[in-house]
Amino acid sequence: MKKSILYNIGEKIKIEEVDSISEENKVSVKVRYAALNHRDLWIQKGQYAGLKFPITLGSDACVLYEGKEYIINPGFQWGPDEKSQSKEFNILGLPLDGTFAEEINIDPSYLIPKPEHLSAAEAAALPLAGVTAYRALFSRAKIQKNEKLLITGIGGGVALFGLQFAVAQGLDVYVTTGSQAKLDAAIKLGAKGGALYATTDWDKELQSMCSGFDIILDGACGPNFNKILKLANPGARISIYGGTAGNMQNISPQIIFWKQLNILGSTMGSDKDFNDMVAFVESHKIIPIVDKLFPFDDINDAFAKLNEGSQLGKIVLAVNP
Repeated sequence: MKKSILYNIGEKIKIEEVDSISEENKVSVKVRYAALNHRDLWIQKGQYAGLKFPITLGSDACVLYEGKEYIINPGFQWGPDEKSQSKEFNILGLPLDGTFAEEINIDPSYLIPKPEHLSAAEAAALPLAGVTAYRALFSRAKIQKNEKLLITGIGGGVALFGLQFAVAQGLDVYVTTGSQAKLDAAIKLGAKGGALYATTDWDKELQSMCSGFDIILDGACGPNFNKILKLANPGARISIYGGTAGNMQNISPQIIFWKQLNILGSTMGSDKDFNDMVAFVESHKIIPIVDKLFPFDDINDAFAKLNEGSQLGKIVLAVNP
């Protein structure tokens, strides 16, 4: 079978023919489609904890097992506490070999039937980003109908799922993004409006559209986080799932305590979060947005596309289409 292998930091991924092996308490499944996440890119760049090489990357997939299609819950061993993950928690694609291969071995308890309304490629785009967005919004921020939500950095998988989930739940959603094309696409998906964060006064633009936000979903942090605090309504919940813009700077504690703000950390999700997310997607017939499909052999082109940051939605590999 063909298997992709990353041998070291900064290297291109190689696709090699390897023998299939069996593993105790796991079943062999055929990967039909597999989706990229920024996590895969950060591992390739050496910007991720717990690196090990060689490694087969990939956390997301739609797979075929005993004639039926499944998606994989990529978060293993969350543990019994819904509030936070256990020390044993790990994510498919590091430290364990991931989905960028024609076949993989998986604990069958992490196989979830593919939602019937989704194609195999769309389903492959759902797991990691979908559960991350769901937990950040529902389990952590506990969003409610008619609340006002700001999502920063629309275009990536988590932010887009956050938009789709929140619109389905009946919230008024506003976004920030880096391009007018992405802003226009977000509005077509149900956003009420938004601003381009490349402009100096993007926060003032948002204030002119909406006096303040009850919830903010942020995966960037960085130097603009102070502006986010100012946009938050008193008692707002700010759910943080990443830090792509770096550390927060010049944070005023007075804003946090005087406005009674709730700063919530969130990552991935429990088995319950994953199952609830899939049920929500099925009940609301939500369709993941696939930006581009690449043949499996063109995996390095797919990584280059992800690195450009021009995509709207997920980049997916056709492994066994």
